[in-house]
Amino acid sequence: MVRVRTLLTAGALSLSFTLFLTPLFIRLFTKLNWGQFIRDDGPKSHHVKRGTPTMGGIIFILGTLFGYFTATLLFDEPPTASGLLVLLMMVGLGIVGFVDDFLKTRKKQSLGLGGWAKIAGQVIVAALFALLAIGFPNSQGVTPASTSISFIRDLPLDFMVFGTIVGVILYVLWITLLTAAASNAVNVTDGLDGLASGASILAIGSFVIIGFWQFNQSCFSENLNPSDGYRCYDVRDPLDIAIVATAIVGAVLGFLWWNTNPAKIIMGDTGSLALGGALAALAVVSRTELLLILIGGLFVIETGSVIVQRAYFKLTRGKRIFLMSPIHHHFELKGWAEVTIVVRFWIIAGLLVAAGVGTFYLEWLAN
Repeated sequence: MVRVRTLLTAGALSLSFTLFLTPLFIRLFTKLNWGQFIRDDGPKSHHVKRGTPTMGGIIFILGTLFGYFTATLLFDEPPTASGLLVLLMMVGLGIVGFVDDFLKTRKKQSLGLGGWAKIAGQVIVAALFALLAIGFPNSQGVTPASTSISFIRDLPLDFMVFGTIVGVILYVLWITLLTAAASNAVNVTDGLDGLASGASILAIGSFVIIGFWQFNQSCFSENLNPSDGYRCYDVRDPLDIAIVATAIVGAVLGFLWWNTNPAKIIMGDTGSLALGGALAALAVVSRTELLLILIGGLFVIETGSVIVQRAYFKLTRGKRIFLMSPIHHHFELKGWAEVTIVVRFWIIAGLLVAAGVGTFYLEWLAN
């Protein structure tokens, strides 16, 4: 019961932090002239957003940290390696995004960090996370991450079959690729008021369910005997995964109150890279890496539209499939209202998250 209260308290505290303190941050960011720069070649309707306070990701990162650490201290549930690693990834990529946002506001242009500089920051944070995640074994010798690629559980492909040194290098490259893909996908999706925030709440919220279910069916539970015929989960800290996911969801939910159209504040790369990093980290520590394709399905669609558009443009020497990519801008240019696009994309995101969680549960039923 105490563990459930820890989970609920983490979410309630982080939500309260962002819901009630965001107006103070908006005033602070306005005084610091941290305003959003809008590209001239984008949809004309976006020009009214010029100067809207940005770097709002700072708010829900702080809210997440406040909710998580306060709740774990209140109910004497010490932070675990898995929970701290998720926060490390979130904060680390948030810092990369902050540098990018800060340079944009200082230069008064849409380009902050160069493309390769941003990727370098993502690689450094992801590689550090990857190396730490195969340390810190529990009493059964299980580490927060494994060197196997996972879907709903670890798959037979273990990078260590190639030898220790090569295996670790391949494992780090895999985690780096997963992190870069997730963080950039959320970043691409963050183009309309509330779109990335709402979709992230749904995707990260799925790990509250997954983590709590893994906790109830844990191989390390005193109440569950694997010899009874159930396939338990050998995830190191499933409950803490659910707690940190709840803290993130609560923080972003409170932020979304101020981020919906017309947005009073924008999350910026500070927020989008942080949320993508948290999403990747949650998938790694819960051993559901490939399931992220379904859970983060909307982000996959948004990124895929950019890749398809660029490839088609080069192959056809200037022709386009979409009026503009990412795909949410295509519908804007077709005359859809911004709120209509956001809500419909949330519905798509919710359906894909439900498919992901449903696939997770069906795998358990099958066993």
